[in-house]
Amino acid sequence: MSRKCSVCVHPKRDAIDKAIVAGESYRDISGRFGVSRSAIERHANNHIPAMLAKAVEVEEAKEEVRAGDLLDEVNSLKDRALTILDTAEEAKDWKTALGCIKEARGSIELLAKMIVAIQASAGVDVLRSPEWLELRQKIITKLQPYPEAKKALVEALDERD
Repeated sequence: MSRKCSVCVHPKRDAIDKAIVAGESYRDISGRFGVSRSAIERHANNHIPAMLAKAVEVEEAKEEVRAGDLLDEVNSLKDRALTILDTAEEAKDWKTALGCIKEARGSIELLAKMIVAIQASAGVDVLRSPEWLELRQKIITKLQPYPEAKKALVEALDERD
């Protein structure tokens, strides 16, 4: 049976790990914690990379959750703006309707930027995806009664495409 790593079982392992990751010399770490320099080196070579990889995976998972929550939040704001837009149009409240168009456009632009960033990191070209092209057409159609807003949005989207 192999011996356990003397650093892994050390009561101050977390502090030793932090010192290793911070780039302190193995000799200094050894002296401070009473563990041999060779044990520090073996631990650094055999156990730290796995711990760092695991930490990176956890952080990436947290980032994905945060990104998903943020996408949901922006999508909700867009939906609310479009709902208020419908109500304003029914009431022929054109000032509010134009304000809603502006807010919906801002939310849609932000969603597009977020989706592009997320999918770019995954190696996907969102601007060519059928989902984006369908959403883009729906937005443009919804803006038919507002030619200036439609023109501004189409120009902004064309700059990105």
